[in-house]
Amino acid sequence: MSIHGEYIKSVIRTVPDWPEPGVNFRDITPLLQNNAAFRKLIDSFVYRYQDQQIDAIAAIDARGFIIGAPLAYELGCSFVPVRKKGKLPFKTLSETYKLEYGHSEVELHADAFSRGDRILLVDDLIATGGTMLAAANLIQRSGGQVVDTSTIIDLPELGGSDKIREAGYSVFAVCSFTEDE
Repeated sequence: MSIHGEYIKSVIRTVPDWPEPGVNFRDITPLLQNNAAFRKLIDSFVYRYQDQQIDAIAAIDARGFIIGAPLAYELGCSFVPVRKKGKLPFKTLSETYKLEYGHSEVELHADAFSRGDRILLVDDLIATGGTMLAAANLIQRSGGQVVDTSTIIDLPELGGSDKIREAGYSVFAVCSFTEDE
């Protein structure tokens, strides 16, 4: 957990039984609406990565953009969006990943990175890890090196962060929630 992890966690709203019964949705909207909390969130990431020579922030569509853009600004590096299929106008690389029911796909511009670029991959939440792993694979295929995978929230009971670690990537989460919290 980060330097402000408990505080950040206290600002995140839990919406029970949404989008379906039995699911506790972790709503970051109150965190984004609270200027002090949002600043502490970005500061948590900056504090962790300020000395790691990051070349680019790769942020996952769409909530990862909220974290990725100000973090790239603060770290003085570039920002690269990892988009849902069909949203990028230039030549892309794509990666399919499994969802609970079916499949989805993320894309990255083919020229997003130079070989050996040090990339920090960010998103808002790790659940099953499919999106994060697909994005990490895209970065590796494009020549970038994933320095870390980073998120606001980890839901460890869903196994995503373990899958990401098993694939050889490190994981940083500002906070985590168990299903009964």
